[in-house]
Amino acid sequence: MFQEFIEILILSAIQGVSEFLPISSSAHLILVSNLYNLKTSSLLIDISLHLGSLLAIIFFFRKDLFDLRNNQKLLSLIIIGSLPLVIFGYILHVTELIHLLRNIKVIAWTTLFFGIILYFADQRKIEQNISTNLDIKSIIFIGLFQILALIPGVSRAGITLTAARFLKFNRVDSGKISFLLSIPALAGASVLGLKDAFNETIELNYIIIISTILSFLFSYATVKFFLEYLNKFSLNIFVFYRIIISLILFSIIYF
Repeated sequence: MFQEFIEILILSAIQGVSEFLPISSSAHLILVSNLYNLKTSSLLIDISLHLGSLLAIIFFFRKDLFDLRNNQKLLSLIIIGSLPLVIFGYILHVTELIHLLRNIKVIAWTTLFFGIILYFADQRKIEQNISTNLDIKSIIFIGLFQILALIPGVSRAGITLTAARFLKFNRVDSGKISFLLSIPALAGASVLGLKDAFNETIELNYIIIISTILSFLFSYATVKFFLEYLNKFSLNIFVFYRIIISLILFSIIYF
């Protein structure tokens, strides 16, 4: 029981910290599970961790979400931008093709490639802001990019930040767009997981509750920190981090 709690604590910390940073939470969860052979790791546990992140982002942006009642345009844009990921994510889930993507070689290459893409996107001049420049054309562009997040190592936060920065949105607004789009994405993943969770044993359901709570705490702290970070610094540190991780993975795979 104690070992299970420690493993869930580790996985929750990885999920909570990496879900909203441009470093791929799914990649880190898969890597740690493979390297340390965690007994509690599974796709179902991954989804319960995502549920904790979902609750955290909803709680953090509760005022903004409440204000969406008076901002039908932004609400519509979030829904439209989320549709591509929800549709393709559902297809991968029901066909079980998602399992074919969960391997270290895929993670290594996507971590490197999309880290480099993030670097070039972040060099763009800041000319746009979410209140006046976010329209259907830009949200569809970001939403289509978000489909790539279904591949481990790409990072949903990373690819949406990349797309928003390519469109010249400032870093803070790019972060807000990414966070708002994460709500439908995390909700979709959580619903699919919860449906399966009700068919599991009581012990597994208990683990799901604990992992959800811990993921919530880590996720909330990360969102708060990251928004403050984006207001002062570039995304270079995350680019360097991704390059280092990919090089380590390449050394494991090819040497």
